[in-house]
Amino acid sequence: MSTDVSDVSPIAVQEWESWRERRAATVSAPYGPLSLTGTHWLADHPEGRLPDVPGVWRADEDGDEVVLTAADGDGLTADGRRLDGEIRLTADRGPSEGSRIAAGGRRLVLLRREGLWAVRSFDPESAARRAFRGVETTPYDPDWTLPGRFRPYGTSRTVRVGNADGRERGLGLGGEIVFTVDGTEHTLQVAVEPDGSLWAVFADTTSGKESYRFRFLRPTAPAADGTVTVDFNRSLLPPCAFADHFICPFPPPGNTLPIAVTAGERDLLPGRDAR
Repeated sequence: MSTDVSDVSPIAVQEWESWRERRAATVSAPYGPLSLTGTHWLADHPEGRLPDVPGVWRADEDGDEVVLTAADGDGLTADGRRLDGEIRLTADRGPSEGSRIAAGGRRLVLLRREGLWAVRSFDPESAARRAFRGVETTPYDPDWTLPGRFRPYGTSRTVRVGNADGRERGLGLGGEIVFTVDGTEHTLQVAVEPDGSLWAVFADTTSGKESYRFRFLRPTAPAADGTVTVDFNRSLLPPCAFADHFICPFPPPGNTLPIAVTAGERDLLPGRDAR
């Protein structure tokens, strides 16, 4: 794929640059993905004591909530107030900086996956955040902004895929997007988010070589007729590229493209690796 520089829309480039700036701010934020220092599954710690996390954390009898017990000396706060006693918690839904529980400057975020509970620790002083030098990103190329079509499945599907932590979990899929590169049609299976936008986990022939081992793509919601823009210039590194404690899903079967997607985020810029 090649592009005449004179054909590149200044507006499209400006919008992409703004997207990059927002993305950089999100990645490097105090409680962004670089600050994750641990994901601790309660099932792995039946006594309720988690590595480097104060308090005692246990799922209740029904598994619907987590009961956290802390003493004043543990230094935990709940909703900004010192916690001395017991509190019942549900999964955190918003950004990590808004979690109910904190330990000093760290935010402790409750996560639930397939009925299992985990506590994530986000530390703005993490080694990964201190070592971060930026994201290697390919310059904008209009040839990688492609017209596509969304084909929803009749019913949602769940496939089992490996995750970055070595475990296998279900990945829900609501349909597929179809697009053409150099005259050849390709498809990617996608999840449908609550707001109607799409999410694909994909790899290509550059994965694990000239780019990270897989990437995310998040097209906006399709139009009423199913048309959708497939913009690989906005391919994203998954959270597990920034910290080892995320549980990103690997691409489902069929989502490894037989082409080189030379666009979007590629990998972390070289620098001191302190993870």
